[in-house]
This record gives sequence, structure tokens and C-alpha cells, in this order.
Amino acid sequence: MKIVTETERLIIREILLQDVDAMFELQADPEVHRFLGNKTIATKDEAVSIIDFIRKQYADYGVGRWAIIDRSSNGFLGWTGLEFVVKETNKHKDYYDLGYRLIRRFWGQGIATESALASLDYAFDKLQAREVYAIADCKNDGSNSVLKKVGLKFIETFDHEGVVHNWYEVKR
Repeated sequence: MKIVTETERLIIREILLQDVDAMFELQADPEVHRFLGNKTIATKDEAVSIIDFIRKQYADYGVGRWAIIDRSSNGFLGWTGLEFVVKETNKHKDYYDLGYRLIRRFWGQGIATESALASLDYAFDKLQAREVYAIADCKNDGSNSVLKKVGLKFIETFDHEGVVHNWYEVKR
């Protein structure tokens, strides 16, 4: 198991197959997916496929979404981290995208903010990234708030798969 970084409350590590039950809980919750097109999953096999996809990103790009682990309980809270996006989004491609997703019972505890800050530190300190981008559905107040809180600047709105999203950027 590779630990990527740590914070006061969190261990941020690679996602492992052992995370399948918690990943299923996260990805099957329609409320978690409310601003993500409600593309939930229905089986643990689908959770395994998501984990396999993320682990392939580690191999292909050296980064991917990482597990957020609570230091005190060793429990899986959700994922955070960077995805190297190769497909074009809002006229950008080959960029680092900051993201996070939490199991609903862990919302509102500052975990997204804490893990996003750690992910940005990793992007700039370890990867030497020049900039990091993020997108959020315009109606997703929680995610838009986190992105601003961690220092990303709103650039513009754009249509993403038929839904208006905000585009954010932070430079080194």
C-alpha cells in the first residue's frame, strides 16, 4: 500500500481492491451522484471496475484518485486527488483535474477541503505542475465552496455534457 500524503486527520493512499465495499457504498448512493449525472453503480463488480480503472491511471500517468482514510478509525471516507485528463474538456486537454467524493455520512466535516489542499500540495510540490483545474456543476454549492476555499479561481461557466458547470484554475 502506497501512502501518498498525510494530514492531521487523514491518510491519503492509493485505492486498493480491499476498498471495494466502501467504494460500492460511495458510488451507489444517488445523493452522492446528484450533481454527477446520477450515474450510480448497482453491483460490487462495478466497484471493482472503478478501482481497476483508477489503478490503471496510476500506472499510465503516475496519479489518480486516492483513498481518504480516517487516521483514528482507519475507515475509508471517500476519494480525493488528481486525475490526468487526456480528453478535451472546456478546450483543455492533458491537464491535472482536482476532484473529491465522500461517502455521505462524512459530508460537512471539512474532509473534502483538507484532502483537496493535500492534493494540491502534491500537485505543485511532487509533480511540479504549473496549474491544476477543476469543474463543478453550477448548482453544487458544496463543491463550488470547497474549490474556492482551497484557492482555485473561478474562470468561467461552460456546458459539460448538457449541464452548466463552473471551470476553476489554480496556478503554482
